[in-house]
Amino acid sequence: MRLKQIGLKVTPQRQAILKLLNGNRTHPSAESIYHEILKEYQRISFATVYNTLSKLSRAGQIQELDIDPSKKRFDPYLAPHYHFYCKVCGKVFDVAYDTPLAVNTNSLNTKNVDGHQVDAIQVNFRGVCKECGKKR
Repeated sequence: MRLKQIGLKVTPQRQAILKLLNGNRTHPSAESIYHEILKEYQRISFATVYNTLSKLSRAGQIQELDIDPSKKRFDPYLAPHYHFYCKVCGKVFDVAYDTPLAVNTNSLNTKNVDGHQVDAIQVNFRGVCKECGKKR
């Protein structure tokens, strides 16, 4: 992820955001990223975190997820995959394309759906994760 290439000034705070996202598979929210960065950079604003994430998302460097009903989540893992949201614990998990029952988006004409131009497809599953299911 290159900050300058997407029109952002390189700052230690923005570099810390990139470092936190690098390899992160927890699908953090802007709020959780802000609170984590705040530990090292007490003067960082939430607006800096949110605007950096939004710019990275618009540049295609990360995915912005609408899976959590209470907040946006961000995913730096750009390989094709789906997501599962646990309505009990609130965690978001990656789901591989080859998972049984996963929607076959390969069969869709991803350039045109009923005359609409498609830029992206997000498939989200909701339910109870296996860890929360064991506790029930």
